[in-house]
This record gives sequence, structure tokens and C-alpha cells, in this order.
Amino acid sequence: MLPIRQIKPKSARTKRILDNKGPQTNENSRTTLFLKYTTTSDILQLCMTDLFALKRPLAQKFNKKNPVRPFEDPASLEFFSDKNDASLMVYGSHSKKRPHALTLARFFGGKVLDMIELMIEPEAMRTLAQFKNGKAAVGLKPLLSFSGSAFDDPSNAVYGLAKSILLEMFRGPDVKEVDVEGLQYMICFSVDEAESAAAKPMIHLRTYLLRTKKAAGSTLPKVELEEMGPRIDFRVGRHKDADTDMMKEAMRKPKGLPTERPKKNIDTDIIGDKVGRIHLGKQDLGALQTRKMKGLKRSRDVVGAEDVLGGAEEDGGAPLTVGKKVRVEA
Repeated sequence: MLPIRQIKPKSARTKRILDNKGPQTNENSRTTLFLKYTTTSDILQLCMTDLFALKRPLAQKFNKKNPVRPFEDPASLEFFSDKNDASLMVYGSHSKKRPHALTLARFFGGKVLDMIELMIEPEAMRTLAQFKNGKAAVGLKPLLSFSGSAFDDPSNAVYGLAKSILLEMFRGPDVKEVDVEGLQYMICFSVDEAESAAAKPMIHLRTYLLRTKKAAGSTLPKVELEEMGPRIDFRVGRHKDADTDMMKEAMRKPKGLPTERPKKNIDTDIIGDKVGRIHLGKQDLGALQTRKMKGLKRSRDVVGAEDVLGGAEEDGGAPLTVGKKVRVEA
């Protein structure tokens, strides 16, 4: 890996720009850059327009055509990323061999970290404008849902890469608290089950509005989903995995961040429940408080009626009344 070129600032303005682009303890919100190849299709342009609408305001779209081949020479994409301080990129291209292709890329330190190519199925696509209903406000964080065993299958790493990039692209800025009123829509990604080891199932993107209605006999509202659009199906194409050293550097946490101390004896089981272990000292069971009944008490100098009854009969005396207490002298 080539060392990153160090630029010495010549003015205070240049120094502020370089400091803003450099590593920080709390990083800025990730901006997504939208670019297109010299040849694009109508389906591809509609798809990029809808994705840009979901990403606003953390998005920037260029309308000029760029003759860039990301998997052959990503130098031009790295230039655009460094120039616009964008760590995410959506690049659209169309050709006979790879029609309606979207390339999603992540950057670290001005260099391409990883990429994946998703090709759109034109028959199943529906745009935002084709759904005649309300739309979510701009700048809200969506709920994200990933369903399908392929996303968590370690033997098929391409879908794990797709999940990581899509999650990074649509999750929005990092916040500590979210207002319930701001949860207005949800983006769902689902993948079909693989019919064979060689086949690559499609990834389905669906976007829904969250509608709350009054539920009969309950104080909690009833949540219903209404499809908002866009509706897109992707076929997985080429991909580029991250370099091991670069990924290790990208995942490294700065020293200035406050770290939460791990809690001892607290684990989470496979169901997701929190399980704790409690250590107790030596217990004295003799001093254990139990339930006592008056009828079960027996003093030292009082003998039960049954014991006295047996002794009286052996001596030939008259039988005693059951339940009568007598005092026995030693």
C-alpha cells in the first residue's frame, strides 16, 4: 500500500479544510456522492433519482457523465471522494453485458475500501412517483430491516458485504436519542433462499410508511405499513473486498472516545435475553425464618397426650383423656 501523501497547508483556510477532512474523534455525517457513466438507461436514472431522494440532505448528485470503470481503475472515483469529502458513492452505468448496474462503494482515507455491483431488474421496478400517497419528510432516520439467511451466511460473504454497505448508506447520522414522532418510514431489504450453491438470489428493496391507528380495547396504537416506494430488485454482480490492513485501520477506535467498562457476570443468551450470575456468601440454614404454627410447638416439660397414654396403660392405670396435658415429675 502506498503511503498517503502529506500536504503542508500554506494558509489558515487550507489548514481548516485539511483538519476537517482528517481523522477526528467524532466523525462528520457520511455524505453520498451520485455519479453516472457515459451511457445510462432511463431505468437507471429513475432509480438513482429515488435513491438520492431517500438520502437527502446527506447526498450530492452530479449530472455530468464520467468515463470511469470502478473495478479496473478507481483513481477517478477516489479523486471525486477526496474533492467532495464523501465517503460513500453510488455510480450508475449501463452496457450490453452489464445492464442497469449500480456500483456502491465505500472510501477510507481517500482510497476505495470495498465495492459491490447491483444490477436492477427493470420489470419489477416501481418509482416513488408511481405510489400515489404521502412521502416521508426529508432528513429523517429510517428503520432498517434485513431478512434472509444469506445476509448472515459466512460461506457466502458477498451478501454480508452487501448488508454492510447498504446499512452504512441508509442509516443516516449517529444520534443518541430518536423521537418517536420522527419514525415515519422503514426500508426493508430481503433476500431469497438460494436454490443451489452456484445461484445468487436477488435482493429486494421495499420502502414503507409507518401509520399509527387507534386499536380497539388497547391504549397502545396499532402500527400498519403502507408501501411508499421505490420498489427495486437487484441481482448481485461483481464485488471487491476490503484489504485486511485497511479494514483493520478503518475499524480502529480513537483513544479520545469514552469506552464503556464491560459488566461482569452479565451475558446474553442465543435468544437475546440478558442472563446474570449472582455470588452469595455462606448461608446459615439454621437461622432460616420459616412458618411456625402454634399447634406444632412443644415445650421441654410438656409431654404429648399419646406418650402419657401409652405409659398409663402399661402400669394398669386408667386411660387418660386424649389431648389432656399432664406434668411428669422426674
